[in-house]
Amino acid sequence: MERVLAEALLSQSQDPRVLLRALCVWESPTPAERVETLRFLLQRLEEEQEGGGSTSARPAALLLQEAAREVATGHLVPLLRSLRGSRAGAPDGECSAPRDRRRRVLRAAGGALRSCVRLSGGSQLAAGLVHEALLDLLALRPAEEAQAAPGERDGLGAEEAVEVLVAVAPCLRPREDRALLERVARAALAVALWDEDDEEPGAEEGAAALVAGRLLPALGRSSAVALQALWDWLVPEEEEEKQELEPGWWRPVPHAPRVARVLLVLSALAERLLPIPGGGEAWGAPEEEVPNAWRRPRFWRAVQAGLVHPDGLTRKRARYLLQRAVEASAELRTECSCGLRDANEPSLFWWSDKKKEQLLKFWENYILIMETLEGNQIHVIKPVLPKLNSLFDYAMSEEKACWLLHPSWHMCIYKRMFESENKTLTKEGIIHFLELYETKGLPGAPGFSEFIIGPLMEALSESSLYSRFPGHRIGSCSPLGMKLQTFLVTYVSLLSEDTKSSFLLKFIKKMTSRHWCAVPILFLSRALAHIPRCKVLGVEGLLALRDVLQCTMITHQILLRGAAQCYLLQTAMNLIDVEKVSFSDVSNFLMSLRQEESLGRGTALWTELCDWLRVNENYFGEIPSCIGFSGRCSLNVYVQRLVQDYIKSPTVERGNCFMPDWYEAKLVALMILLAADVEEMKNKYSERKKTQNELKAVLHPLMDVLMKLGTNAYIPLLKTDRSLQLLLKLLQTCLLKGSITQDDGVLTLLQNSVMSTIESISEFIVRRLTANELNTVSDLEHCHLYLTVLSELVNLHGKVGWKNSDSIWRFISLLKNASILHLQDMSSEKAPKLGKQIQKVVSMACLAVVCGILSQKSNLPLDSLDIGILEKFISSSHLNQIIKKPHAEEQNSLFEESSSSQGWGRVVAQYVHDQWLCLSFLLNKYHTLIPATEGEMEPFLDVVPKPVGILQSALEALTILPSDQVLPVFHCMKILVPKLLYSSESLCIESFDMAWKIIYSLSNTQLIFWSNLKAFVQFVFDIRVLTVAARIKGQAYSKIKEIIYKIIEMSTTKTGVLNILISYCCQSWIVPMSDDLTLSQDPFSSARDYIELVFEGCIFGTVFRRDQRLIQDVQAFIENLGHECAANVVTENTNRDDHYVRVCAIKFLCLLDGSNISHKMFIEDLAIKLLDKDELVSRSRTRYYVNSLQHRVKNRVWQSLLVLFPKFDQNFLDQIIGKIFEAGFVNNQASIKYLIEWIIILILHKFPQFLAKFWNCFCYSEEKLKMSICTFLSVLSHLDIIIQNISEMKPVLKQALTVVLQWCFNHNFSVRLYALLALKKIWAMCKTLHVEEFDALTAVIESSLHQVENMHGAGNAKKNWQRIQEHFFFATFHPLKDYSLETIFHALPRLSGLVEDEWITIGKFIKFTDIPIDSAFQWYLSQTELCELKPSDWSQQDIGSNSIEGENQSEWIDVQKKMIPWKNNVPDLELDLAFQDRAAKLGKSISRLIVVASLIDKPTNLGGLCRTCEIFGASALVVGSLHYINDKQFQHLSVSAEQWLPLVEVKPLQLVDYLQKKKTEGYTTIGVEQTAKSSDLTKYCFPEKSLLLLGNEREGIPANLIQHLDVCVEIPQHGIIRSLNVHMEKLRHKEDECQKSQSWQNWLLNPSPLTVSITPAPLMELSQILHKAQSSLFAICFYSLPLYKNFFKRVHIYLHLRYHMFRKITILLCH
Repeated sequence: MERVLAEALLSQSQDPRVLLRALCVWESPTPAERVETLRFLLQRLEEEQEGGGSTSARPAALLLQEAAREVATGHLVPLLRSLRGSRAGAPDGECSAPRDRRRRVLRAAGGALRSCVRLSGGSQLAAGLVHEALLDLLALRPAEEAQAAPGERDGLGAEEAVEVLVAVAPCLRPREDRALLERVARAALAVALWDEDDEEPGAEEGAAALVAGRLLPALGRSSAVALQALWDWLVPEEEEEKQELEPGWWRPVPHAPRVARVLLVLSALAERLLPIPGGGEAWGAPEEEVPNAWRRPRFWRAVQAGLVHPDGLTRKRARYLLQRAVEASAELRTECSCGLRDANEPSLFWWSDKKKEQLLKFWENYILIMETLEGNQIHVIKPVLPKLNSLFDYAMSEEKACWLLHPSWHMCIYKRMFESENKTLTKEGIIHFLELYETKGLPGAPGFSEFIIGPLMEALSESSLYSRFPGHRIGSCSPLGMKLQTFLVTYVSLLSEDTKSSFLLKFIKKMTSRHWCAVPILFLSRALAHIPRCKVLGVEGLLALRDVLQCTMITHQILLRGAAQCYLLQTAMNLIDVEKVSFSDVSNFLMSLRQEESLGRGTALWTELCDWLRVNENYFGEIPSCIGFSGRCSLNVYVQRLVQDYIKSPTVERGNCFMPDWYEAKLVALMILLAADVEEMKNKYSERKKTQNELKAVLHPLMDVLMKLGTNAYIPLLKTDRSLQLLLKLLQTCLLKGSITQDDGVLTLLQNSVMSTIESISEFIVRRLTANELNTVSDLEHCHLYLTVLSELVNLHGKVGWKNSDSIWRFISLLKNASILHLQDMSSEKAPKLGKQIQKVVSMACLAVVCGILSQKSNLPLDSLDIGILEKFISSSHLNQIIKKPHAEEQNSLFEESSSSQGWGRVVAQYVHDQWLCLSFLLNKYHTLIPATEGEMEPFLDVVPKPVGILQSALEALTILPSDQVLPVFHCMKILVPKLLYSSESLCIESFDMAWKIIYSLSNTQLIFWSNLKAFVQFVFDIRVLTVAARIKGQAYSKIKEIIYKIIEMSTTKTGVLNILISYCCQSWIVPMSDDLTLSQDPFSSARDYIELVFEGCIFGTVFRRDQRLIQDVQAFIENLGHECAANVVTENTNRDDHYVRVCAIKFLCLLDGSNISHKMFIEDLAIKLLDKDELVSRSRTRYYVNSLQHRVKNRVWQSLLVLFPKFDQNFLDQIIGKIFEAGFVNNQASIKYLIEWIIILILHKFPQFLAKFWNCFCYSEEKLKMSICTFLSVLSHLDIIIQNISEMKPVLKQALTVVLQWCFNHNFSVRLYALLALKKIWAMCKTLHVEEFDALTAVIESSLHQVENMHGAGNAKKNWQRIQEHFFFATFHPLKDYSLETIFHALPRLSGLVEDEWITIGKFIKFTDIPIDSAFQWYLSQTELCELKPSDWSQQDIGSNSIEGENQSEWIDVQKKMIPWKNNVPDLELDLAFQDRAAKLGKSISRLIVVASLIDKPTNLGGLCRTCEIFGASALVVGSLHYINDKQFQHLSVSAEQWLPLVEVKPLQLVDYLQKKKTEGYTTIGVEQTAKSSDLTKYCFPEKSLLLLGNEREGIPANLIQHLDVCVEIPQHGIIRSLNVHMEKLRHKEDECQKSQSWQNWLLNPSPLTVSITPAPLMELSQILHKAQSSLFAICFYSLPLYKNFFKRVHIYLHLRYHMFRKITILLCH
């Protein structure tokens, strides 16, 4: 059409120059049509000039050249500058219409400028235009070449400058204008590789995309000079040489934005850098050479970095470059190699025509895997993973044990999987990588170590990956943890010694580089600990291990942290080269371990450490001189000198000084005990006397100081404090959990040595505490040290014996008396002094310790203590007495005192805390004498008759004390509240409330929460409190119940809270421990009033989050290790597992006696509550999922009822039997069905009189029985158990046969199976009993059973009949012999498919000893083989029977494969002519929308797309081949639309040229693709002239085409799948266009080629519209199909009636 227009214009004008000048006169804004007409005219003149077709009527060539230059410089360039000005003045929210008009003008002006340059006949005009445009382009990136700063000249904008260079640069001469071409290339590359640190990155990024999409492809196509310049600047040779010298091949990915921009440039130049023979990219001149991208390692590094880039578009570009390179290599059929080949590794990329088939297979699978990984859907990716195994087969040479293809390509796949958003895919990738060294003997590669320490360890930091696989039992090791251990052991064993040392050091340092969660650090440490012993780490490795302990494990769970410490210590012992480390290094490392969590004396780990020290004692490195000596020595010599150096403290003035740091004391104590145990291990089979002598020699400096403490008053205070610290740590470390207490010579010698110094130590302590020597705030730390040592000495006396204990009691008595005197000295000074106030605090602390000793030791010789004085003082003292803060003026005398009263509140809190400790001692001793009301009896002590006042003071103390100091107040309240609940109920309720607030505030404080919660439970839920509150039924009773539910609520988020409450209450009710004389009635009497607690305990359990379940699984795994893991020995077993709540409740129920009236009433009330709960859950959810919370609650209800069943009598069962039968009619999950059937069987067995009610269950209507009849038929299958206690069995058998036979003819297959199974068992009983009455039925029944047993074929009927007979409930389960806790809580849940969280092993019942049950308890274990069976169900297929395991999948499995659009050849067809001829033939006007579907190769999609385009009135559909229209599938879906729609053939390879041509014609190229900058379809305004490019369904639009698009749009989606079907995409785009153009009512009444989108509308209105419509072809898109379901039925009939009025009616339904 353009050619016709140009010919018409030229024929009407004698002088083209006049015509050119006329066309160059334009208005503002410039009409795009006028500029396009100018372009058509210039192109026609250019064609005539090239063809030599000028005539005499035409002007001379020189005049035409001059006119062309005038048009170019005088009109087109100013026009382009004006476009920049119009864009600069446009508002930010400008709509797309003016923008599209400018783009049309810009493209037309560029095309006209190109023709002007060619018509001008020389390169001067081209060079000038390029130079000007280049200056404008450089203004975007300041460089040395820029000659004018931006703003000094009225230049072109970025888009205009690029368009000029695209049009004119190809006209430059390669040789003469070489320098200018190179400058253009460098400038273009500088803009394309914009720096992300620029001030305006948005503008730079847009310019970069513009240059890459337009300018770079044009430069690449223009000449090899520009291409070579681009290549040299993009991939400099000197940088490649530097990279080649660097060791290893896996390096961190370069800066992500830089990689993305490099790949953007490479993709734009790919057609020239990677030419395909016959693809139209050959150069015109043979002397021009194309840069060889294959030989540049940096090119392949960029591709590999792109393959693992976070941005999806960058990854697509990398895959495109790789695939094009492979295809080009295959077509070129030449040998090529990237760089020099290493002796151990191949080149990054190489090609050999001899191995073409093998290489093509490798790269085909490789690219397929990388493309599939984009889906992030495991069900799509898993079938492709077996191909990853084949990649290794192609890439390795088994004969030479070396790599044929570079292993870094494989690592790209794994890194891509590791960084996937789908954690399941990440886990699959990690496991696949870890299994490499097990399944394949991989050759060594230097880069593997960097990859393991980098991407692999980053991926391993995700905790969720360590969860158990389905089928793995609770308590087993994580599968990923096991594979990690195996992999690390195997990999390290294959490394050389030097490489091994470097790798392990980096591995450990990586563990310190971030904050690791508890689970990953545990399994990494475990893997390290299992590496076989090798001397590879030195001091640096030991320090790295210490950093792991100190930096990353502070916030971890205690048990997990302790286990990780154990593994890291084993790692150190296995991997440390002892010759490179000293004893000092080892001792400092051991101090980073927490002894209370891991390294306990007497544990297996302690023994292993001692043995390691013994074996390597003579090989440790030299000790640095920093501790006073140097050189090699034995462990004993080192420890002796360590103790000597520790005791030798620096000389300081005697007086006040700060407490020494505890670190050194801990270190020395630890090394002393290790040395002693090592020496004892060496002398195990010889005399122990040598060990004792060695230990005495080590302890001598310490004992010498301790012996002089009482007599030498001039020993430096620092020395005395350090000695006492060391003594205290020795005593504590020696007695940690796990210590060897039997025949422990070290402990015995240490105790004897200390016993000889007790008098001296005690004298020193008493002097320091009573002689006013402690008079500053810092001295309170000394006070704490002295009192702790004194308590340890008393404990030591208790272990050794009380012989010769008079001296210590004498000193304690002196301490008590002196403290009382200090406290009685109530000075009346208005301004108290600091020293006296501190002495009061010290004295009260001393009395608190004395009271603590007296309350804990019941067998003490107390005659010499005169406790009466202490008791009278405590009873007469004022509670909550506050120590006044001294004035600040007093503190200016000394520097140390200047800050002595800081934190005075803490000092006061300690003082009040100690007061309540003393009072707690007194109340505990005389609790039986405390009256309920004041004045009730003559007081023995002043404190006894004041319980109300004391409780009021306790409430006041709770407001004064910090939360971590309230424990003694709780202890006092425990004694007071039961006494006052009758008389002062409101006061007791207030104490409950205030105490609960404190407990709630402590819920996030791990260290002090549990002790305070335990004390709170003990005083609120004391058996006396519960009894009194239940008796009076007042506000206290309601408050206690309220607290119960608050604790239950807290236990759902904090595991272990309810355990403490239910354990304490159940113990109190069953085994009361109170000796209170006021508790006259049975303690169990109150249990019924608080039955809610036991009820909630029976059904307790939450559905944990995955992270919580993971922590519990790992803790269970560690606990199962037992004594093998020292953390299990030294950490306290707190029974905080949620299972222990139910275990406690069930064991409590087992101890109840049905003959006891109180117990019987409690049991019956609990059973009714449980049945009501089951009914409530059934009503709230008629259908519920397996393992849901509803399922679990119902299962726990029936488990509890089964436990209670033996305690039910006939009368109570008569009340509840109806509810039990009714539960059988409910649609229950399998596990609940089995429990209900079991309890019905037990009821009928024990009480056969309920059989009549059971038979009635079969008489209900079929509607009620259809979901439950199988339950009652299952009961009949155990009729042999039911009738055991019946004397006359024949009537029962007759009734059973009558019932079963009628169900054998049911239409439901499952019902017939259950009935036949019951019939088989009942008939066997009849034959055994020889019942003659049934002889008439013998032939019928036996023939039926024979037919069932011998049915032919292998169909489902026969399989299901076999499965139901083999099912555990009918084949193995025995209702009587299997009645046990093991069956109810473990075997049955396991066999019925309940999640493992619901399995309670019998071991937990045995381990939970808070509620004792006789070891001979008959209900513990099952008597059959039920527990040994594997879970299966007759109605379900066996797990995995139809699944294909990944490792068994073979190569023939079909997977989705993407097309390669550049493999097609260029068509020999004039595109425009074909398009115009096609449109003219159909007699249709050319509209403004072109749909390009050349990338789609499925006839079905193209057929649907053709039909959609025809309905919506698209101007043309571009396809890859016109042969598709002959395909039957195409024709079936297109329904003849191809006859009415212009079809154009453009092969995929020609798309670049086609898009560029359409751009010059003013079309806006729009791609349907999800990119980082794609626009929302619903918000995008389509231009008038639009070209819509559709991508392949899976691949989308190839990367080489994206940069040629003006805009990318995407369809908003809310699902997982990434794309719609392509013809539905086209429909959606056109729908969006229609929504913005017209309403649906107008369209139906006024037909147009477009369709309409109908939102929900009144049906009658829609029917009327359809009736009035006279359109012959229309489509309706309904968004809400359910609303129109009934309407469609009516419309269908209506359309049949009106069929003759319409030639064709199409209703297209789209949701």
